Amino acid sequence: MRKKIFLIIVVILIGIQFIRPSKNQSNDALTSDIFNVYPVSQDVSTILKKACNDCHSNNTVYPWYAQVQPVGWWLNNHIEEGKDELNFNEFAAYRIGRQYKKMEEVMDQVKKGEMPLSSYTLIHTNAKLTEEEKQKLINWAQDIRNTIKAKYPADSLTIKRKPG
Repeated sequence: MRKKIFLIIVVILIGIQFIRPSKNQSNDALTSDIFNVYPVSQDVSTILKKACNDCHSNNTVYPWYAQVQPVGWWLNNHIEEGKDELNFNEFAAYRIGRQYKKMEEVMDQVKKGEMPLSSYTLIHTNAKLTEEEKQKLINWAQDIRNTIKAKYPADSLTIKRKPG
């Protein structure tokens, strides 16, 4: 009986290897990319690439274990959630109030050490941010908020909730 159960489990594990999520990789020219509308220094760009873009852009660099299911499904779900929350490649398409709020959230989460996620930095140790890198990200996000605040009226900087 145990042998049968083991064999069934092995067959299922082999079978699920053929059910793969689509990759988060795009070659599209990104007119809505944050780089196109706000200044991003080389230092900040490097930080974003190493610690943020795998989950917050349209181009993930996949580790080898993403090819193994169900790990690949878990990673895909994590990436989709990250992109839903903030996608730097689509940032300019956000309403201005959302852009303003997202930069506040970047500052807050970096300050608190909530981003990058510890589950990500556990394996991607190079994504751990130094205090200097955290401060560069925070300053960059604040600069974007200041630019937005100077350019747009105050009532456009709030996110209006739908009633009901």
